[in-house]
Amino acid sequence: MEILKLKPTGKDYIWGGHRLVEEYGKVCEGERLAETWELSCHPDGPSMIENGKWSGKTLQEYIQVEGKQVLGNNCRRFLDFPVLIKFIDAKDNLSIQVHPDNNYALTHEGQYGKTEMWYVVDAAEDAFLYYGFESEISKEEFQRRIEEDTLLEVLHAVPVKKGDMFFIEAGTIHAIGKNILIAEIQQNSNVTYRVYDYGRVGADGKKRELHIQQAVEVTNRVPVREDGSMYPHLASCDYFTVDKLHLDGNVFRKAEGIVTEDSFLSILVLEGEGTIQNAYNSISYKKGDSLFLPAGSGEYQISGTCEALVTTIGQKSGMVRIGIDIGGTTAKIGIVDSSNAILATTEVKTGIEAAESVIKSIAKATLSLMEENGIRIEDCEGVGIGVPGLVDRKGGRVIYSNNLRWENVSLVQELSKYLPLAIEIANDADCAVLGEAVAGAGEGVSNMVMLTLGTGVGGGVIFDGKLFEGSILGGVELGHLVIKDQGELCTCGRKGCLEAYASATAMRRESKKLYGTAMEPLEIFQRAQNGEEQAKQIVANYIEDLGTGIVNIVNLLRPQRVILGGGIAAQGEVLLQPIRERLYTECFGGKYSELPELVIAKMGNKAGTIGAANLV
Repeated sequence: MEILKLKPTGKDYIWGGHRLVEEYGKVCEGERLAETWELSCHPDGPSMIENGKWSGKTLQEYIQVEGKQVLGNNCRRFLDFPVLIKFIDAKDNLSIQVHPDNNYALTHEGQYGKTEMWYVVDAAEDAFLYYGFESEISKEEFQRRIEEDTLLEVLHAVPVKKGDMFFIEAGTIHAIGKNILIAEIQQNSNVTYRVYDYGRVGADGKKRELHIQQAVEVTNRVPVREDGSMYPHLASCDYFTVDKLHLDGNVFRKAEGIVTEDSFLSILVLEGEGTIQNAYNSISYKKGDSLFLPAGSGEYQISGTCEALVTTIGQKSGMVRIGIDIGGTTAKIGIVDSSNAILATTEVKTGIEAAESVIKSIAKATLSLMEENGIRIEDCEGVGIGVPGLVDRKGGRVIYSNNLRWENVSLVQELSKYLPLAIEIANDADCAVLGEAVAGAGEGVSNMVMLTLGTGVGGGVIFDGKLFEGSILGGVELGHLVIKDQGELCTCGRKGCLEAYASATAMRRESKKLYGTAMEPLEIFQRAQNGEEQAKQIVANYIEDLGTGIVNIVNLLRPQRVILGGGIAAQGEVLLQPIRERLYTECFGGKYSELPELVIAKMGNKAGTIGAANLV
């Protein structure tokens, strides 16, 4: 994957200067160029690609085609591109402002909050900026000073020089002072609450809007205390890690590194010129350039003179995932930790309400569950959802679900309106299989098959430790293997499917034939155990038909383990022992071959939630 050189979007704000044009070669049509958004997928100012086959396309378009893997594994927890990198040229003072945290911004603005860092690229001798408060003040004093125009008296004014770094956590009041050139790395957000603006007017001749009430609600009113915990990095937080690269052209002329599959790598060149190359291409760079190296692009080498900021996305420990198992009557929602333990659960009724209403209810219940358990958005790696029916995983759509009465529902798109997290969906049976594979009866094997024996017959396949879904839409439907030519009519419209013989529905049908009334499987098995001949015949036929299906599956896939789940599987050895005997006698190779283990699922109704969580 080749190295990309990016072209920024420029911003013309009233406090901006002209240094980015004069010294950095940036393009500007007006008198001012206040900011250049150098690495951005934000719709308010996207970066363009300058080189290679993607020249003329936005970075976001590149990611959409190449896939999110170019961002790296550590970015999977973010719904959108995680960072925004800028040059800021402040010829005049910026407004006093504050940014909200994620929870507040998501609730009130529908997007992420903003934590950021500043690196001082250059500053006049007398330059200073505002960074938090001199001492703690009350909310009442804060609001009073805003109204009386005395706020500057209690802010912490910090003299700055080239090379200084400031970490501005969400909730920290701040402002860049005049005659300072800044490189800024921030969360991918454009939410700012302006508190004080020196009485300036905008291009329309009116005073610029202030956001006093919001600022009062989100501002941390104590002095900033830096504890040095980011060492050895310039900055390191949940959203970005920033390091400094320095090549003086004499002692240090060359640097080498590797871009792993964990994260992309951004290089913002502050000074110097030279060449950067990897196995795919070689390009020159100069002062002001922004370079993007895709995750997994491997070794690279940079040579020449260079002072640059290098940004990556680090791994976050202690992350949780949300697993949602949507059924015909309820949706089970669980917070799942890294060891696949369910930390907390809740349920939402689904029924036959409109899809949009159900999805909104699920989102609200998920956010409430997270809040009740102290889980922040930034602590969550993503959301996985199991849905009954035909699912288009790549497109994030439920094509058809008879249980939910959904047709062509853009589930990921709708849920993203409320949950700004990475979201993956899959068929609910596949999620149950995945849950058993990672935390239940499938632990320790990399190839397994599971059949769920309930109203119908579902199931799924794990190959090489991963959920197997085939190469075309529809997934694996083990319940619709034909075991009897021209047999009973199946719900899918064919005749003789495994589901038509090995489901609870099939047992009810057979009991009605012999008893005149439909019975539940549990009662039929109990009657058989008590010696009733009619019930014994139904059970024997059921085991015979289920065994035929399993023999066919084993001959086809040769798994290490076959797992039986669902309500009927609770019969345990009543099912397993006779089917093991059939595997021994009827599987190709028989006793001369290696046969799979046949076991009962362990996770019960937790499997779907845990499996869904493991989609992300």
